[in-house]
Amino acid sequence: MTQTYVAADATSVSREDLPIRTATSMMAWRVHEYGPPEVMKFERIRRPDPSPGEVLVRVKAAGVGLWDGWIRAGRGAQPEPLPLTLGSDLAGEVVAVGPGVSPPLLGEEIYGVTNPQFVGAYAEYALAAASMVARKPASLNYIDAAGVPVVTVTARQSLFDHARLTAGQTVVIHGGAGAVGAYAIQLARQADVHVVATASADDAPFVRELGADTVIDYRTQRFEDKVRDADAVIDLVGGETQKRSFQVLRRGGKLISTVSKPDQATARQHGVEAAFFLVKVTTEELTGIAMLIDEGKLRVGPSMVLPLAEATQAHRMLEGQQPRPKGKIILATPPL
Repeated sequence: MTQTYVAADATSVSREDLPIRTATSMMAWRVHEYGPPEVMKFERIRRPDPSPGEVLVRVKAAGVGLWDGWIRAGRGAQPEPLPLTLGSDLAGEVVAVGPGVSPPLLGEEIYGVTNPQFVGAYAEYALAAASMVARKPASLNYIDAAGVPVVTVTARQSLFDHARLTAGQTVVIHGGAGAVGAYAIQLARQADVHVVATASADDAPFVRELGADTVIDYRTQRFEDKVRDADAVIDLVGGETQKRSFQVLRRGGKLISTVSKPDQATARQHGVEAAFFLVKVTTEELTGIAMLIDEGKLRVGPSMVLPLAEATQAHRMLEGQQPRPKGKIILATPPL
């Protein structure tokens, strides 16, 4: 069962602290200019109506991811027009549907992602593409469900769609104790893939419990001295770790990164494939993950919960301005 940690000041913002709401408006975290967390503004805007293929979600919880910080700073895959509402991961209840939404989702408890632009979830209500949400796992509450979508789908796609791993092969997963890494370890072991994970010594017991066969302390050991002829590397760290990872792959192996584009000249030198990818969240993916969670085959990690009104604090944690918790940061909306 997931252990949820609530911030010490999580009760500091109540319904009475928020501006008076109207039936057609909502509070949302907006960015009018790119920059540090301080550019974020919690303001009242018009509540949107769903267009064809969209649903309107009463947001119960929104996940906070590194990509939210990149978008806020103007370093996303492609800068979005301003102003924008931050956030992509969400869980909540569908309160309206646009034309062409099938199956009917009105009144359903869902989880998923807002849209391919990864914006719009840090709000009391959010529009979401119906093709990017699914019924939430029945065994999870909204808080836990909001932390699942992007990281679990990223883990599954990196292992099987891009690295194309099969039973009996070996994968090196960098950042094994992180949000994506923890799911990647579990999914790889379920597929009978041998898992080597890098993590700190403090996190090693947790990573082994998830299913890693070998754990390498990246602070005291050089992983390239410990591993040879791996079939794939899942790079969730980037930088020097990515550059050194070419050395552990067999010829014909694959280096798959979720953080930065690998150097193709180095890949050719080592005789390997190397690629960066952006996750594609779909209803089908989310439905499969929900099934694994409800069957007890996929363990959901811990979360730190903050009120929606404290999203700036969450982004300061992303930037390292405040201590960053283990697991996902979740923004919970107050009751309406």
